[in-house]
Amino acid sequence: MAQTVPESQFDAALRAVDSEAETTEEKAEMLMEVAMSMQARPKASDQLQRAIDLYRRALDFAEDGLLRARITARLGTALQALPDGGPDALKHARNAYEFALPALRINGKPAEAAEVEMNLGLVTQALAGAGVARLTDAIQWYHRALRTFTRAEYPQEYAILHNNLAIAYLSLPMADERGRMHEALAVQSFEEVLSVINLVDHPSKYAMIQNNLGNALQYATSGHALDNNLRALAAYAEALKVRNERDTPVEYANTIVNKANVLRNLPDDPDRPGLGGEAGLLAARDLYREARRILLGLQQSDSVAMIDEALAAIAQDLDGAPRSAPG
Repeated sequence: MAQTVPESQFDAALRAVDSEAETTEEKAEMLMEVAMSMQARPKASDQLQRAIDLYRRALDFAEDGLLRARITARLGTALQALPDGGPDALKHARNAYEFALPALRINGKPAEAAEVEMNLGLVTQALAGAGVARLTDAIQWYHRALRTFTRAEYPQEYAILHNNLAIAYLSLPMADERGRMHEALAVQSFEEVLSVINLVDHPSKYAMIQNNLGNALQYATSGHALDNNLRALAAYAEALKVRNERDTPVEYANTIVNKANVLRNLPDDPDRPGLGGEAGLLAARDLYREARRILLGLQQSDSVAMIDEALAAIAQDLDGAPRSAPG
């Protein structure tokens, strides 16, 4: 049976290691480069496993110092990328990053150390989701990376960091006054992402962040519910410049549901919040019905059930006495 390209690369790398023509440092660098190439576009998890094997073999030839730190950092990225690695692989990735970071800070380039700090934030945030790490530690790693990954010099990394910061802030407990601060910081981070990405060059990401910003504003517990809801509507409108039923039906349906959730709580006249919001209820009902039709066709039964509950609540509100909207 013919070998695949990744298999031939793997075997060629191992044959080159056996050659006496290479120094140990050159062998380590060569193995790392082949592993990085295999890792760049893996078509299956076994290719990542081969890359991990090559990184570990490279460490056998690398002496203590900058090269060893770089190889260890790359090993961490491969472990982090394993689709079925679970918490154990993430813990090994975290250990690799923590080992590599001191040498990279002293002898490496600032961006190398910042990349490791960002990856430490990512693995810590993932481990926090599994209940075996603290989100506050992930937030600290992100802020350390932002010292180097500024908006002007590293816009892509800056956007990634702020997007993950926003998600982390929203995942923290919201039971006390610090919760309101975390919500405000999440909104601020989403807005920082939008200072980097735009509708023309990054339409999908732009729509996703606008939708997430709308959700953060809508569900904030601050004392400015009306202002937040109006800002949320504006964010959803931006997301809907990209999302549509034909190209992104699920995302479109989710966004119009989010918009409907806001409209249910808006007064008809924002300048006179005490007069109720029947028009908002009717507009929300239309959006729920549209989303229900789309999601029913896509067999999204759980989402359809939640929409049915919202429609039943609106029917009760419309049949009842005039309602007062929150101000």
